[in-house]
Amino acid sequence: MKYSEQAFERAEAELSRRRKRAEEIHIKRTEEINRIAPEIAVLQRSLSNTGAELMKLVMEKREDTAEIIEKVKEKNLRTQETIKDMLQVVKGDRNYLDVPYSCAICGDTGYSGGARCECLKGLLKKYTIEEINSNCHIKLHDFTEFRLEYYDNTSINGAVPREKMAQNYQFCRDYALNFGKGSPSLFFFGRTGLGKTFLSSCIAKQLTENGFNVAFGSILDFLRAVENERFGRAEGDTLEILINADLLILDDLGSEFQTAFNESALYDIINSRINLDRPTIISTNLSASELNGRYNERIVSRITGCFDPIPFIGKDIRHVKRQFKY
Repeated sequence: MKYSEQAFERAEAELSRRRKRAEEIHIKRTEEINRIAPEIAVLQRSLSNTGAELMKLVMEKREDTAEIIEKVKEKNLRTQETIKDMLQVVKGDRNYLDVPYSCAICGDTGYSGGARCECLKGLLKKYTIEEINSNCHIKLHDFTEFRLEYYDNTSINGAVPREKMAQNYQFCRDYALNFGKGSPSLFFFGRTGLGKTFLSSCIAKQLTENGFNVAFGSILDFLRAVENERFGRAEGDTLEILINADLLILDDLGSEFQTAFNESALYDIINSRINLDRPTIISTNLSASELNGRYNERIVSRITGCFDPIPFIGKDIRHVKRQFKY
């Protein structure tokens, strides 16, 4: 996957911050233990002197060097265990003097065994998605902003909009709170102005705050970015990011231009995420007949067969809001 220079800079800065913080904590803890348990400090210094002792043995080239080195190692292990036992008594934590790196694998350097550590990959993915989302013109909202009073309380074709939207609201809140591996893909459909984008943005905001990588934007903007990168008009790897985000939210399906490229890219995104078992939320103003008339069978079958349908009903709340002002 390609990452921008800005993503690398932010990831390296974050790792540097974590590393510095961990080392500062370690220094403070060491000073504390030196003050309240000097006997531990003595044992710590004896361990520090081991390296010089081993080097001296190697330089002397004694016949029993290997045997002595083994004994020194055994002594060190016993000393380390003694220190941990004493720390358990003094602080209730055997590992109190270990440097508390965020990533124990790479020590917050970002690399392990000459390769990128998973912590660095996670940061690069996070910051790259944030870059993509920064171009999104859709404002994120909080679930507390949702207003049920904007929906009619009278029956329309046998369903009451306020009751149905109360169900949708609760479903979306539960979805965001319980999101994880195995969460379903959702298909929000209904006429314009019924809250599909609003509730999608609420889910995106909640999951982002919970530490998930969420790619959220209009399908028109996403496909335009993918096309520009594919044909060398821009740098980046938007397609890969969209496929691998923890959650992808494609807003306003049907607003994009009908081209062979867009149809192919859309199928690739949806199908790849289904195969990878990564959830996607798609919203559209299209009716079922319009959906079937606009997209090929491969796309329609995946949406209707692999997404949980969430219907939105009622009157355009933008008009209702204006009435509330008078």
